[in-house]
Amino acid sequence: MKKQEAAGSAAAGLGSVALRAGNVSRSFGTGRTEVTAVRDVSLEVEKGEVILIMGPSGSGKTTLLLMLGALLRPTSGHIVVDGREISALTEGELPEVRARHFGFIFQDFNLLSALSVRENVEVALNLAGTKGRRARERAEALLRDLDLGDRLDFHPAQLSGGEKQRVAIARALANDPAVILADEPTANLDSHIGHEVMRLLRGIAREQGRSVIIVSHDERIKDIADRVLWLEDGEFKAMVSRALDPVCGMSVDRETAFVAEYRGQSYYFCANGCRTEFFAEPERFLSL
Repeated sequence: MKKQEAAGSAAAGLGSVALRAGNVSRSFGTGRTEVTAVRDVSLEVEKGEVILIMGPSGSGKTTLLLMLGALLRPTSGHIVVDGREISALTEGELPEVRARHFGFIFQDFNLLSALSVRENVEVALNLAGTKGRRARERAEALLRDLDLGDRLDFHPAQLSGGEKQRVAIARALANDPAVILADEPTANLDSHIGHEVMRLLRGIAREQGRSVIIVSHDERIKDIADRVLWLEDGEFKAMVSRALDPVCGMSVDRETAFVAEYRGQSYYFCANGCRTEFFAEPERFLSL
């Protein structure tokens, strides 16, 4: 399968490049135990653009996201954010970059249970040097913008899943970052709420000119992205030639998969065993 060229022109009408990754790789271990999680990946993200990175478990999605957010140093290659090469910075310089240039959103929200909604957002501001009244006013304004004005003194346990994720978004926006990074942000939300959260992120990207990079397995949110990239075996690959095996759920290459016709529809399988199992009881798998 040909490698997909992820770098290059993005959606029409978007601004200049906010983030650029060039030939980024990351390996773990040495010698015989060495494993390459991300291999020679290049990517450009425009200001105001929403990128969705998908792929099977173990494909390197989270490793790539951690490198883009300066949480993990690449083994080779370079990463530039807002004109600054973060991959060349010292460990002592990275915390300030993370606090000011990135906003992070996680699937389990990562809210501090002992703090109120407002205090959870204030913490992010405090880490970047904004304290006291300025931090409180900034946190309250962000939360009100996200329709959480009546939840300021609530604690996370008193919120719904969608409300928790909106608090996480407010926290991510606290320090006016150029790039928002979201790791499986809909994993703990139902379909409707998850899609609403993604539409909110898309609106933020468009209206505020922020770049949003999401890694997810969630097929339901593909329509909110300007680009959908497929990462597999640590490399970007073409997504158009892939299909899901209806038996095991594995993503397979249409060109090399086992193919069979059933009631005028083509189905793709990772192995002959899955194809045989499918035809033994096809309606069982078609109803899933």
